[in-house]
Amino acid sequence: MFSESRTTHPGGKSSVKTYREALNEALRQEMRRDPTVIVLGEEVSGGAGCPGERDAYGGVFGVTKGLLPEFGAERVLDTPISESAIVGAAAGAANNGLRPVAELMFFDFIGVCFDQIFNQAAKFRYMFGGKSRTPMVLRATVGAGFRAGAQHSNMLHPIVTHIPGLKVVLPATPYDAKGLLIQAIRDEDPVIFLEHKLLYDLKGEVPDEPYAIPFGEAAFHREGDDVTIVAISAMLHKALAAADELAKEGISCDLIDPRTTSPLDEEAILESVEVTGRLVVVDEGNPRCGLAADIAALVAERAFHALRAPVRTVTAPHTPVPFAPELEDAYIPSVEKIVAAVREVLEA
Repeated sequence: MFSESRTTHPGGKSSVKTYREALNEALRQEMRRDPTVIVLGEEVSGGAGCPGERDAYGGVFGVTKGLLPEFGAERVLDTPISESAIVGAAAGAANNGLRPVAELMFFDFIGVCFDQIFNQAAKFRYMFGGKSRTPMVLRATVGAGFRAGAQHSNMLHPIVTHIPGLKVVLPATPYDAKGLLIQAIRDEDPVIFLEHKLLYDLKGEVPDEPYAIPFGEAAFHREGDDVTIVAISAMLHKALAAADELAKEGISCDLIDPRTTSPLDEEAILESVEVTGRLVVVDEGNPRCGLAADIAALVAERAFHALRAPVRTVTAPHTPVPFAPELEDAYIPSVEKIVAAVREVLEA
């Protein structure tokens, strides 16, 4: 069981659920609450037009399994293998009274539908003077370690974080997955909701009742005075292991998971650095123009006076994701690299 954040959990009954089950429960509860919520994507209902049992898959990672029998084919829509059609249909539906939750199997495929995201959905509210709303969610998988090759394994969250008009969410725990997805569905703006493939089987305590986690509020998973660690998405769990190892040496870390990169909880990061004077940012994204560099720049600009050492970033290298297992494992930031970075800022 991973450590819970400082976030107050809602009262009532809870149970241990996987990250996948938490997402499924969020979708199910919101579809029951609001008849305008629909789900669309490839194989989300099991493969329309194919022989055999419908709802056999529930999407390639099983997140939407069981929704078709309860809500029917009019609200759980299998689509052609066309990312531009999926996102374009979702944007249009969101502008006409529905709350679509669209699924892309892999976020690497945003190149196919980037115009619908960047030039349409993200700009509707601005272009129409605030009179238009686009309450759509785009769910997609990110991250390496799944042995899926360079075209299915990237962390492309910095690209969409850069775009005004989008909200970008990267839940790292089952508790956050459910609460943030409910918030995303209820939001009036387009939300990019990114799920790391290696987290789907992660288990954690999740309330059974619906609850929403506000965007822009970071979660604190460890409290300490020596070093601030900011860890994004699945890197939270590498950072937790590193913090536990460092604690054996008497080094205490303030460990922050931003949970959303747009909006970003800047104040939580800055307030922590004011106390510790040291910062290590851990992100699986590539280093150039990435989130680690962005957060490092934020602290250098607004909390330089508090820094006792240069900021360190721990990221993937600036290369495509390797397919060879040994190289892919070396590509992903490790516990050892995080520990080494913390020691470096302390020694400095």
